[in-house]
Amino acid sequence: MSPMKTNLTSSATSNRRGMHRRGMLQTLTGGIVLLGSGLLWQSTAFSADEAVRIPPPAMDMPATGPAPQRAIFAGGCFWGVQGVFQHVKGVLRAVSGYSGGTPSTASYALVSRGNTGHAESVEVSFDPSLVSYGQLLQIFFSVVHDPTQLNRQGPDTGTQYRSAIFATSPAQLKTAQAYIAQLEAARLYPKPIVTRLEDRASFYPAELHHQDFMAANPRHPYIVFNDLPKVNNLQRLFPDRYRSEPVLTRKTPS
Repeated sequence: MSPMKTNLTSSATSNRRGMHRRGMLQTLTGGIVLLGSGLLWQSTAFSADEAVRIPPPAMDMPATGPAPQRAIFAGGCFWGVQGVFQHVKGVLRAVSGYSGGTPSTASYALVSRGNTGHAESVEVSFDPSLVSYGQLLQIFFSVVHDPTQLNRQGPDTGTQYRSAIFATSPAQLKTAQAYIAQLEAARLYPKPIVTRLEDRASFYPAELHHQDFMAANPRHPYIVFNDLPKVNNLQRLFPDRYRSEPVLTRKTPS
């Protein structure tokens, strides 16, 4: 058994995902067939969260400055958020972690309780000459998550799964504010955008077994239903921004 799969048996991961996996397997018709104690996988042509086709920001940051630059996004379980950004051209690294709380509570077991102030987040390091901050925002609001869900994403609930942007500079904050106003004025979503702009741009990397989770576990039920469709939507809606091979934080365990 690989180190990754060994870590997946931890009580924290098992408790959090177990309930959602059971409910998910009951609702998937034709997507997964139970065969003894294993799973026979079939392709699923639907997503837990549909992508929204949206315009790029009218106001963006210039494609200048040293690389890498940093952006921090929270949009539900960090497995999928990291996985999508790892397929974006110009992203140099995407790391799962925690933002919004203190260093002493930046652990999976504590954050999962929902009372630390942290959100599961992803720190994106990018080359602004290849992908702008505004383009990352467009992908975030279109395919990464549903910005109208308050303190939840799909099967995951709690403030640790909130939609949030942790701006790392005044320019990022201004660009994000302007884009949210632009999207709200365009009325492209069925409900109001609830994404929070938070000024505490702290970031604490998550445990090793949470890094590159989508790439290492493409057949995990949670990934198949909730996250792989988002990567497909990235390729479909942003073909010029998509790359087939993800940039990983480390080598995928063999």
